[in-house]
Amino acid sequence: MSRADAQPMNSSRARRRRLVTTSVAVVVVALVGLGVAACGARSDSSGPAPGDTATTSPEAGASGALRGVDPTGQLVDGRLTTADGRTRTYHLYVPASLPADTPVPLLVGLHGGGGWGTQFEDNSRFDRLAEANHFLVVYPDGVGLSLLGSGDKLRTWNAGTCCGRAEKDDVDDVAFISALIDQIEQDHHVDPGRVYAAGHSNGAMLSYRLACELSDKIAAVGIVSGALEIDSCTPSRPVSVIQINGTADQNVPIDGGRGARTLSGGSHPPPRDGANTMAAADACPNDPAVVHHDDLTVSTWSGCGQGTQIRFVVIDGSPHAWPGSKGGPLSGATVGTAYPNYDASFEVWAFLAAHHR
Repeated sequence: MSRADAQPMNSSRARRRRLVTTSVAVVVVALVGLGVAACGARSDSSGPAPGDTATTSPEAGASGALRGVDPTGQLVDGRLTTADGRTRTYHLYVPASLPADTPVPLLVGLHGGGGWGTQFEDNSRFDRLAEANHFLVVYPDGVGLSLLGSGDKLRTWNAGTCCGRAEKDDVDDVAFISALIDQIEQDHHVDPGRVYAAGHSNGAMLSYRLACELSDKIAAVGIVSGALEIDSCTPSRPVSVIQINGTADQNVPIDGGRGARTLSGGSHPPPRDGANTMAAADACPNDPAVVHHDDLTVSTWSGCGQGTQIRFVVIDGSPHAWPGSKGGPLSGATVGTAYPNYDASFEVWAFLAAHHR
């Protein structure tokens, strides 16, 4: 493996950036790319940041998770070559607060369709939570489509029946994420029982696919504004899931189908089908307990296989935008204005951190 020397980032967060290149043997159409904001794209305008907003979840913080702090660690830009000859890229945030000799959790953060890794880093701000809670977070890039000067942007994941070029080319993104986890575990002291994935929209769909097809490595997943897009889900081990969907989502409608702002060209299954499927796969013994709290309806299946848990959160009036994220001048027309009273980044991390093997 070759590494370039660390170089100072031009950032007010005083981080440093370096490049890693490695070889690993592993095994949307353009309109989707045009919908960058529709799938959770970065916005440059100011607004409430995850980690700064108040939470409305009745069970927030049960894991002892801390809210975010300014990140002062390193952002490592890396590449790996998969068995199909593709060069894949990723961006690993290594907090300055990491303990030297203790294994730490790893979170794989997956951007939406038409987004890219550092866009999702900016939108979710998982770096802030990683710094406060001492875990690694990696933001891989999907398969890109250069269009209208987009460069390395407009990227998608093959989540099954969605989305775009990744689906069309039958890209093995499960193998890519598996290899990426292996690489990070080789380079850093990762706790293999605390490896997680979380994503938005198309990235949420891939997170669901990882729960079904990479359960030997993934302990729990966070699903935001997504649905399960594969026909069969047979995880080899139970996986905990937190899923967050809004009733006003016009991209991935709460009742399924094709929404008014759906740009992928197809319809989506009802989001709750994913939670029901995972509850069955995890052999959850009972119907979920349902709690209503302000605009939230939280359904939780407990006592599932190996102590796993499935939680399905419905936010009344929330659109497709990542709840608690900052909005931009075009976001209202594509994903709606982010619901302000629920910090999805914190809620996802608090849930994941409470579920490990």
